[in-house]
Amino acid sequence: MSVKEKQTKTTVFPKRTSNKSTYAAGKKKPDSHLRCDVESTGYFVVKQRALPEVLLKVVEAKRMLESEKAHSVQEAVDKVGISRSSFYKYKEDIFPFHDTTEGKTVTMTVQMDDQPGLLSDVLKIIAVFGANILTIHQSIPINGVASLSVSVQVLSTTQDMSAMIDRVERKEGVHYVKIIAKE
Repeated sequence: MSVKEKQTKTTVFPKRTSNKSTYAAGKKKPDSHLRCDVESTGYFVVKQRALPEVLLKVVEAKRMLESEKAHSVQEAVDKVGISRSSFYKYKEDIFPFHDTTEGKTVTMTVQMDDQPGLLSDVLKIIAVFGANILTIHQSIPINGVASLSVSVQVLSTTQDMSAMIDRVERKEGVHYVKIIAKE
């Protein structure tokens, strides 16, 4: 996997609450800078490049165990270079985006150039990955740039959503892809 691919992968992980927070018990109001949808789900969508290296290594160790490239937790953590305590601390808190999306609707916005065939190419990528397109809305292009909002249903046959988003983002003429909702 190239450095570019590693930097654009998207990972979802639960929001950690500190022991000092009593918000879950309803005794403390959420911080004003947090949006209500984050508070209700407990998840954030974060680009891989923004994650600490230890979290990425936990994901890699979990993959090694699942694929039987490592036969024990000790072997997996030794191969990726983290401690067993780090693995056990974070193993339930981080997982690839695709692992949590089956049966969900993912809505994303795509900023892209106004070029003939580009919308078709983006939709083709989504179709190739097997996601069911539910809604599409493209804004009127301003200064040669259009915004596309697309909602897709993730089926059991849908391939890796992170790879799909990465492929769309790497398409020439696409400026960026942002996930705005996951229901």
